[in-house]
Amino acid sequence: MCDICVMNAVKDKMLSRRQFFSASAAVGAAAAIGTVTAPPALADGHSSVEDLTHTYDDTFPTYFGEPGISMEQVFNYAEHKFNLLKLSVNEHTGTHIDAPLHFSADGKAVDEIPVDTLVVPLCVIDITAKAEGDADAQVTPDDLKTWIAANGDIPDNACVAMHSGWGGKTGGDAYRGFDGEKMHFPGFHIEAATMLMEETGAQSMAVDTLSLDHGPSADFAVHYAWLPTGRFGIENIANLDKLPANGATIVIGAPKHKGGTGGPARIMALV
Repeated sequence: MCDICVMNAVKDKMLSRRQFFSASAAVGAAAAIGTVTAPPALADGHSSVEDLTHTYDDTFPTYFGEPGISMEQVFNYAEHKFNLLKLSVNEHTGTHIDAPLHFSADGKAVDEIPVDTLVVPLCVIDITAKAEGDADAQVTPDDLKTWIAANGDIPDNACVAMHSGWGGKTGGDAYRGFDGEKMHFPGFHIEAATMLMEETGAQSMAVDTLSLDHGPSADFAVHYAWLPTGRFGIENIANLDKLPANGATIVIGAPKHKGGTGGPARIMALV
């Protein structure tokens, strides 16, 4: 075979291979589009991002009333040409995660929380009206039923968040609502937690207060029911007033220290 014939034969084979792989890629992409369905809250995309995380320091309210963080500047730019702080942090300070291990003998630690439960649909249960007149208000099964009637079923893996209006009270004593004997702030009722566990696929709950249980609780019924099942909680979530009741996707930046019972988290919502 002449040289030019060989060259033409090689070019023809190369073109044929390119056409084959281009066609295969197109078919594969079409098949992927046709068979893979993103979760509804993700599929629609988003037009904004809301920060659901409080900025905190040693003045931020804590459940026990003691500072939850201390900071020491070990290096500073003027002297060392870089800045570095040494932190001492209570895991359950500021906007934070309650891992299953927090209220169970052998539950998952915070580093073991499955990542597919950290980017999920967000359902916001608004109880601001009743919380305004009752600091001990709770999310009840009726509140969940009202939400479902208006928005449809609670999606699998969802984070169900209580919006009580408490997020704006962090700068004063009203956030803890301590009367000398008990604290007073909203939370989930055990019957609502039970309904979520038995009738939905929700895997996390969030509150804009210091605890999943309301302030006067002496038995932590919601903690002891919810966390040992492998589900987790978020406390001191912020800016729920900026979100719709449904349709947002929550992105939970859970900490990953080994064996942790929880920890401060950066949390956002895609709207």
